[in-house]
Amino acid sequence: MKYWIRKLVICIFLLYNWLLGTNYAAANQLANNDVPPFHAITAMENIASADNIFSDSRREDLRRFREIVKATEKLEGLFTLYRSHEDGRTYWEIKPEQLNRNYLATVTLESGLGESGIYSGLPLTDFLFYFRRVNNNLHFVVRNVKFRTEEGEPEQRSLTRSFSDSVLYALPIDTIDPWSKNILINLDDLLMQDFPGLTPILKYSLQADYRLEPSKSYFGDINSFPENLEIDSIYGFYSPEGANLVTLPDSRALSLKVHYSFSQLPENNGYIPRIADDRVGYFITAFQDFSHNHSHDPFVRYINRWHLEPSDPNAPLSPPKKPIVFWIENAVPLEYRDAIRAGVLMWNQAFAKAGFQNAIEVQQMPDDADWHPADVRYNTIRWFNSLDAGFAKGPTRVNPFTGEILDADIIVDANMVRSIQQEYRAYAESGNSKSKLDGCDVAGFQRDSELCYGREATNQAAIGALALSLLPDTTPTSAAMQEYVQQYLRSLIAHEVGHTLGLRHNFHGSTMLAPQELNNTEITHSKGLAGSVMDYLPVNIAPQGVEQGDYFPGVIGPYDEWAIEYGYKINPEATTDAILPEAEKSFLEKIALASPQPELSYATDEDIWDINPLANLWDMSSDVLIYSQWQMDNARVMWERLDQRYLAPGESYSNLRALFNRVLGYYFRNATLVSQYIGGQSFRRVHAGDETSWAFVPVSLEKQRQALAKLQEYVFAEDAFNFSPQLLNQLAPSRWQHWGNPIPNDRLDYPLHDRILQFQSRVLRSLLNSDRLSRLQDIELKTQPGKALSIPELFETLQQGIWTEVFTPAEPKPISSLRRSLQREYLNILLEMMLRNTNTSEDGRTLAWYELRQLQTAIDNRLKDLGENIDISTLAHLQVTSDRITKALGIRD
Repeated sequence: MKYWIRKLVICIFLLYNWLLGTNYAAANQLANNDVPPFHAITAMENIASADNIFSDSRREDLRRFREIVKATEKLEGLFTLYRSHEDGRTYWEIKPEQLNRNYLATVTLESGLGESGIYSGLPLTDFLFYFRRVNNNLHFVVRNVKFRTEEGEPEQRSLTRSFSDSVLYALPIDTIDPWSKNILINLDDLLMQDFPGLTPILKYSLQADYRLEPSKSYFGDINSFPENLEIDSIYGFYSPEGANLVTLPDSRALSLKVHYSFSQLPENNGYIPRIADDRVGYFITAFQDFSHNHSHDPFVRYINRWHLEPSDPNAPLSPPKKPIVFWIENAVPLEYRDAIRAGVLMWNQAFAKAGFQNAIEVQQMPDDADWHPADVRYNTIRWFNSLDAGFAKGPTRVNPFTGEILDADIIVDANMVRSIQQEYRAYAESGNSKSKLDGCDVAGFQRDSELCYGREATNQAAIGALALSLLPDTTPTSAAMQEYVQQYLRSLIAHEVGHTLGLRHNFHGSTMLAPQELNNTEITHSKGLAGSVMDYLPVNIAPQGVEQGDYFPGVIGPYDEWAIEYGYKINPEATTDAILPEAEKSFLEKIALASPQPELSYATDEDIWDINPLANLWDMSSDVLIYSQWQMDNARVMWERLDQRYLAPGESYSNLRALFNRVLGYYFRNATLVSQYIGGQSFRRVHAGDETSWAFVPVSLEKQRQALAKLQEYVFAEDAFNFSPQLLNQLAPSRWQHWGNPIPNDRLDYPLHDRILQFQSRVLRSLLNSDRLSRLQDIELKTQPGKALSIPELFETLQQGIWTEVFTPAEPKPISSLRRSLQREYLNILLEMMLRNTNTSEDGRTLAWYELRQLQTAIDNRLKDLGENIDISTLAHLQVTSDRITKALGIRD
């Protein structure tokens, strides 16, 4: 009898709920036999007299709730939403058990402007949040995860009052269901305001005041799934003055689409955080642990990594239970998809050594996919177009409690490949049967280490395409250029995927091979072109007389394999009891102890402050002096080939000017790499007891002297830059002036003196800046007497080389205009030091005074020797230099 009574009550209750258009918790209790028969009868009686048992306000809530659920579309999932297609209103339902519970919010700029840092696919923010009810408001609160203590510790009571969460919004509660206590809020109150903080971003990037206009803003697609809620918001902005934008038809008004993912945070899924080690480069999740006050370091640091579990824990090589799957967005051009796939799958080599077979998979997003690329459930590789971006980025979304990576979306600007293709097409189309000639720091929301391969990466790829065209003295075939692009894109994607696996940059990775090994494909195809693809690697252009090898890495390097082993290898001695991160310390230490091996060298963003010549951007090989000399020699050959060729009829001379500038920039970038040896010190993140006991090792005196000699030869020497009048008279600027292609407001002809002096001055001033001089002085205390480059030797070497015409008497001849410009700049630097216009040390000032006296004496003696056998420009140059020194020394005295 009890059974039939219960079933009758359930039927009546469900019928009532069906009329209301919703299900109540009480019905679930009845269905689960949680309510005894007499309580069930009471519940049935309450249903029948609902209007009598509620107060007026509760009856109004019930009426309001009925109206909403009847007039809207119900979207069920992690959160239930009610959406009206008549007035556009959307209501978010929060159940009592969803209050004060952690959820993850990820916000992505889905559509951008294509210029000035506002690009499609950029991540805006991600954070942990929870809902909290306070009277008639629902607070949207960002959780503070920076400070923690163990459960049961007394200090747990003080944390909440010591540090604050961030209450972003207090949302008015629209109505509360009297039965289930479910809360409804109007989604407009939360997301139809500047939730992602676009207004300050637009002000910073566009230098204009844009304001959100609610009347031009609305919701796009909304989908609720069992573990996540996905929402598109389209925001309209207006500025009376507008901004200096060329991609908009009218810059006073713009629209941006923002995609929101609100997802359930994984809990009790078996993931064990892994302790970080500064010898292995991972992004980290750090917090201050107040339960370990005895520790010398109050911070706990977990590496960011995916949750990989072997399907067979006893096998040395096992597929994961759940692989990491990347989807190639259906917007990626067909011709690039194979290279992207190969770049992703390169990392399976590392995971295999860590015990995982096919840890990463790649799938193609169908053209008719019913899911969104920004959906937090999918890891994607996305393609976007812009006017000026030229970068790729590989961000991740991470559980801020554990460091578990939950989602990754790589974005690639089409310009990174388009520029290569355009240069090749211009070159191939500009020639004839006799001779052919090539015709051919990024704004963003965050300026951090994740923003990779910007403008310089594009320049490197373009210079490689140019070298492919000019150095062999033959036009490359279409197949050769296609292979080049595939190599470049594969390497680019491998770098970004490395970031999404948790790895930071490794700017020491390029030093693995000797210069003579760089083009030996037997080595580069097996061991790799570099120790790590996480470096900023330049295009590998073979020197003259050497057969070209790989332009870009085709396999990951030894450091990459080792880093993945540290992050993902399963501890074979782990037991079900060893679930704390600290239990893995000895296991991880054994892996990290390999760090002193040269091929495992690691240096990241904060390690590259002009101190370590082997930890740099865009360098290659274990001897950068040799490598950079090769590349500067290649640049000189490319100039010669440009000079020897001619443009096809109708071809614009502006193409030649663009190429000349590109090669000049490449030349001076390599010269800058050479300058890093002066006062340089290698830095390794070694620990006490490692095989290499010193953290710092100064560059040898021999190497520093070699570097100074190379700079004199390739940067400061009289014959360092020789260009024919024919070439210089063909360096015409582009004459197209329209949106996206403005004409620069500078000289019409090519400013050769200004351009060369700009580069020479940059190198010279870096050699004599106060930081480098201080390092040189310190290194004298770190080495044996006579084994360090002294500041006096640096001054004397530069002065003797730059003022050779004065200090090394020879047949009287004019000092060229390029040399006069360089000599004036050197004079200016010494005068600034001596007159205290810089923060140079007193020793530096004293030596500047001494060198000026030596220079004045040498000039005066040279003037006496030359007599009238000298041109007026040289005579005036020497006389005014002597006069300036005299006046400066007089002021000083």
